[in-house]
This record gives sequence, C-alpha cells and structure tokens, in this order.
Amino acid sequence: MEVPVQDKTGKNLTLSEIVTKGLLRIQNILLELQVFLLHIVGFIPFHHARRFVYRLAGIKIGKGSTIHMGARFYEPSNIKIGEDTVVGEGAVLDGRDRLIIGNHVALATEVMIFNAQHEIDDEFFLPSNAHVIIEDYVFIGPRAIIQPGVTIGKGAIVAAGAVVTKDVPPYAVVGGVPAKIIGERKLKNLHYKIGRARWFR
Repeated sequence: MEVPVQDKTGKNLTLSEIVTKGLLRIQNILLELQVFLLHIVGFIPFHHARRFVYRLAGIKIGKGSTIHMGARFYEPSNIKIGEDTVVGEGAVLDGRDRLIIGNHVALATEVMIFNAQHEIDDEFFLPSNAHVIIEDYVFIGPRAIIQPGVTIGKGAIVAAGAVVTKDVPPYAVVGGVPAKIIGERKLKNLHYKIGRARWFR
C-alpha cells in the first residue's frame, strides 16, 4: 500500500517504509540527545568524572587515558581509545563509523576526527562513512582535521592545522592542506609514556 508521502529523493513511500523511517528518526533524536548530554559532561572540571560517564555511554577508554574538557562525540559506542592516551580540549571524535585510537597517542587541542561525510558528486548529496584508525605513539597537532577512511601509522606526526585526506605511513611527519609528507621521525624505538592527566583540564 502506498500513501502520498515521499522521501527526500522524491520516492513514494509505503506504509512500512514510513514506519521504519519514523522509528529511525526517533532513534536518531535519542542519539542526538546523548551527544548533547555528553557535550555538557565535557565541561565537568574533573577528568575522572568525565571518563566515568564516557565509559557509561559506550566509549572504550584504556587505562591511564584522559579526555580533556569540551570534547564532542558522535555515536560514542563506536569509539575506542587505547591506554596512556590524551585527547586535548575541544576535540571532536566521530563514531558514526569505527574510530580506533591506539596507545600513547597525543591529540592536541581542537583536533577533529571525522568518519562520515557527504558525497559531493552524489545526486542527493548522500552521506558515506569510513573508519579511522590512529595507531600507537601518534601525535596530532592543534586544529588538525582527519578525514574519513584514513589510517595514521605508528609514530607519525601530524602538524598543527593539517587536513589529512589519505593514509599516513608510520613515523612520517605530515603537514599542510591537504597534508603531505614533510619529514620523517628519526626515533623509531618509541617507548615513552604521555604522562599524568591534568586534573582540571
């Protein structure tokens, strides 16, 4: 049975499709509410409290890792953060596809990691998702942007303000828009720890 309701592409919807879309919309509203509440939690000035709530929301956070104030998350249940990793103030972590951040990783202030985008050549500008993997001992500088589908190899460095649109080899130093290799990390036997979390950040 068809009813006079169309989706955004102009296709007539059946009653069952309308019900399915309605339920999906309710699910999305609940998810948006969760994202909003987590954003508020991000301003509690105690990292232990924030980390506790983030774990309740489904973010997997390894031992000794911390997320500084003001972070934003999309679909937190797809986000996994390893051990001894620090996420800086105002970071955006996108879980609309798998986001895996390794051990001993440092994400500086306002780093943005996305794994969903709109396809600019699609007739209806439809979205697409792709996972992002940040391997161990990576440093990502302030206000860098990581695009969907990217893997950043072990020990790599992403310069401040870079826009990473393709995979970064291990130990490479990349910078620019779009990011290109500008150097290589000389030290390959990495075994440092990031250090203790700042209590009121």
